[in-house]
Amino acid sequence: MRPKPIKKIVLAYSGGLDTSVILKWLQETYDAEVIAFCADLGQGEDLQAIKAKARKLGVKKVYVEDLRETFVKDYVFPMLRGNALYEGCYLLGTSIARPLIARRQAEIALKEGAEAVSHGSTGKGNDQVRFELTYTALAPGLKIIAPWREWTLRSRRELIEYAEQHGIPVTATKAKPYSMDLNLFHVSYEGGILEDPWESPPDEIFQMTVAPEKAPNTPCEVEIDYHAGNPVAVDGKKMSPAKLLAHLNALGGAHGIGRVDLVENRYVGMKSRGVYETPGGTILHVAHRGLESLTMDREALHFRDSLIPRFAEIIYNGYWFSPEREMMQAAIDHAQTDVTGTARVKLYKGSCTLVGRKAKNSLYRSDIATFEEDDVYDQKDAEGFIRLSGLRLKIRAQRQRKASR
Repeated sequence: MRPKPIKKIVLAYSGGLDTSVILKWLQETYDAEVIAFCADLGQGEDLQAIKAKARKLGVKKVYVEDLRETFVKDYVFPMLRGNALYEGCYLLGTSIARPLIARRQAEIALKEGAEAVSHGSTGKGNDQVRFELTYTALAPGLKIIAPWREWTLRSRRELIEYAEQHGIPVTATKAKPYSMDLNLFHVSYEGGILEDPWESPPDEIFQMTVAPEKAPNTPCEVEIDYHAGNPVAVDGKKMSPAKLLAHLNALGGAHGIGRVDLVENRYVGMKSRGVYETPGGTILHVAHRGLESLTMDREALHFRDSLIPRFAEIIYNGYWFSPEREMMQAAIDHAQTDVTGTARVKLYKGSCTLVGRKAKNSLYRSDIATFEEDDVYDQKDAEGFIRLSGLRLKIRAQRQRKASR
């Protein structure tokens, strides 16, 4: 049976170097209509200019959609409810954006009757996996075109040369060929001048944060209100998810909050150096954990914490639309039922520190925890508790003593 001919391709288009070259390459390689899809996830670019650029490159139909609120409410916040940190450092800003982009891209492809989807991810990176696992989970009949795995171009330097030859305007240069990914949650940098893990990232690359040593000398305290694990207000002012995150980005960025320099283990098997800025996300992570300490049962908290590495790994590896992520999310969200209250954090020269927390349904009891006199807790009860807790240790020690005789 002959494969179905490709007459329409929907490209995840950002207007940057890679996808601009890919757009032209698809037009030259396939006798098919290319439809460009650009998702506004808060990258702060002139999306109408990106749309106009795609049209100048011969694209007749361009989708530009504002997905900022959906991104934060349905992707970022569920991830933050689980305190996901990949390898203890990375707040997964790029990882969490890809499932939404790929989902909407697949929906457009089905709506337009396209046979294929295409993306700009390289054959060495994680994003190819994230895009394609989403296509597979939601629209398995679509053909996937991954130009980086097909064409003869082998570096971003060659892409820049290709762009120059075809009159494609791009902002990347041969002098600074690092890759940057920006959305409302974070900005990431990799490649080029960052490929030597010993070299410090040049300060001029940072977009969202000032250098901590240049941050204000006066600390700033921020109060964040939560309801069932989701932030709903800052300093008493209610905001939509996207506006709340943008507000905290500005506050955190001004105080140098959220920079991370990480050599991480990619899903495809290699190590890669990534530099990240996640100011608002860092604040929310610290505040959320602080409020959880007050409102979550000990064993529920400890069990949930045992899930964090796996939860983060699932997201990092691209399995957002998977049964295991959905199962873990259900458990995580159930544990968030009572995480309602207020956390106060202090921002100062790159550090975000929890300094206060309060909740009506707090499990913290000052009348029990106090070191002063009380009528609630009988300290003699601890003696039997310790004896039973240590019984197995006592039996083991007796056995070892007997064996040594």
